[in-house]
Amino acid sequence: MPPLRLLPLFKQRPWGGQRLANLWRKQNQSTTGWAESWEVVDLGEDQSRVHGGPFDGRSLHDLVCEHPDELLGRHAACGQFPLLFKFLDAAETMSVQVHPNDAQAATLAPGQHGKSEAWLILAAEPNRRLFVGLRSGVDRATLEQHLAAGTVEQCLHSIPARVGDVISVPAGTVHAIGAGVALAEIQQPSDVTFRLFDWNRRDTHGRLRPLHVESALQCIDFTCGPVSPLAPQQLAAANGLSEELIRTEHFVWRCHKQATHFRLPEEDRCRILSLIDGHAQIVSSTGREPLAAGESLVIPAACGPVVIEPTAGTVLLETMPL
Repeated sequence: MPPLRLLPLFKQRPWGGQRLANLWRKQNQSTTGWAESWEVVDLGEDQSRVHGGPFDGRSLHDLVCEHPDELLGRHAACGQFPLLFKFLDAAETMSVQVHPNDAQAATLAPGQHGKSEAWLILAAEPNRRLFVGLRSGVDRATLEQHLAAGTVEQCLHSIPARVGDVISVPAGTVHAIGAGVALAEIQQPSDVTFRLFDWNRRDTHGRLRPLHVESALQCIDFTCGPVSPLAPQQLAAANGLSEELIRTEHFVWRCHKQATHFRLPEEDRCRILSLIDGHAQIVSSTGREPLAAGESLVIPAACGPVVIEPTAGTVLLETMPL
């Protein structure tokens, strides 16, 4: 099964900007307000579709159903592509929100997965911040008091937004991406979000966005406390230029910065390759696929040996389900 090039889905949000469009020429039909580019998605009506090759025009879910072993390998029984990968651009600060875990989603959003995610900061304007986790000592009663008073920000732990930082945001973590930040995000295949607070932002009709305070309070893990950036781990036998950014119960995320060609190990599972900077050729038994910055490929489990031929300065993300 050859590498799969997928068409991104663009999502408009009130806080979105144009940074990714300017950086990577990603475009949709709107000139303002789009915020997310969903690079790889199999989620109900939201479907990546193959662009080119023998599966041209087919949805990712079609391939999951028709070729589960070839596409997913050891994860063939999932019934859904097990990851959702996207790029985000926050021109304004996002809502303060939380996601459920799998058990909570089964009750609060039947038929959906929970949503644990991780971020890699790609760009940040000076003095921008991320809100990740609650400050030490903030319990449910304290948070409810600040919700009533409109002072939620006083409960939030914040950290500087620095390019290259990796942030783990497991289900149950209160979070918000600050204005002026663009990032890559890997997550469980879910779009269940419960908003606690939205900075009193109004839509184009002057209406406040709906909140989901009770559901959010049920999902918050008040034991997790403040969240800090992770320290990536160097991978052995990779010339010191490959790192494991994060490993969770749902996914593993790696970053490769080699200037010479290297081979990906065959692991009987699918993977997503996303280029952040530079150019590369992805070479498999079915041919060569060029990859430019801002583009992604899905490498099926049954693709066979894959060799990466990068140019100098290339930064390649590799994501796999665990």
